[in-house]
Amino acid sequence: MTRVLPFTKMHGAGNDFVVLDGLREPDLPALEPLARRLSDRHFGVGFDQMLVVRPSDAADFRMEIVNADGSQVEMCANGIRAFFLYLRQEGHTTQDEIRVETMSGIVKPRYEGPGLVCVDMGPPILAPAKIPTRLGDPAGTGPVLDVPLEVDGETLSVSAISMGNPHCVIPVEDVDAFPVERVGPAIERHPDFPNGVNVEFIEIVSRDRVRQRTFERGTGETLACGSGACATAVACMLRGVIDRDVTIALRGGELAISWAGDGESVFMTGPAARVFTGEITLEEGED
Repeated sequence: MTRVLPFTKMHGAGNDFVVLDGLREPDLPALEPLARRLSDRHFGVGFDQMLVVRPSDAADFRMEIVNADGSQVEMCANGIRAFFLYLRQEGHTTQDEIRVETMSGIVKPRYEGPGLVCVDMGPPILAPAKIPTRLGDPAGTGPVLDVPLEVDGETLSVSAISMGNPHCVIPVEDVDAFPVERVGPAIERHPDFPNGVNVEFIEIVSRDRVRQRTFERGTGETLACGSGACATAVACMLRGVIDRDVTIALRGGELAISWAGDGESVFMTGPAARVFTGEITLEEGED
């Protein structure tokens, strides 16, 4: 017996998602095998992450995030913008600001006009043990900035930040020419990052503009990574090479990041859009 499951395809600056509505469809199938099947861009729908809307006892809603490989992750900043837009478009909320429970804590997106959302990402996590990373002083408070990392016989200068999920930020001379597809996987599961890591390769253009490519943990290179843009901004601000308000230029669009400094929240403003809606036919045994 087959079952039809509705979905919505969305994106935030090119980082694309399938949204499943666990409020209207509380009896969802197992997410890990479903994500692996549907994420295939030739035989499935194709996406970077699958977002699931759930009720929450701690906030207005809960967001589950499943990578293309079926693994669940703590946070996705482009995803939270798409998630919030979906909730408004589907009539689940009419509020201009809500609280969303994630594996990394409560995140607060705010409506900034048609297709634009600002997200209070909370303060960055700088202590190595909480990122987590073995780089820097494991017992210290951080930050972990410009430390050497051995990768495939070469030494890279990296910084480590968590925005609810771990990031490794690496300055390069030419982000377009850098071999992201070779170096990204080697760092993603590097032993110095026990939970894996998202890897940002960045090129500083000016005090208020940085170009970024991201190799995402469990997904591969994506057109955008919002939490990675926040981590990039924080690392560069701490290094003193950019101002407190910066535009991060990604392959799929641009994000505006601001951070006042120690103990303060990072704010990210960027686009979100609905692409299309559809239905998934679940085969017998998937339901």
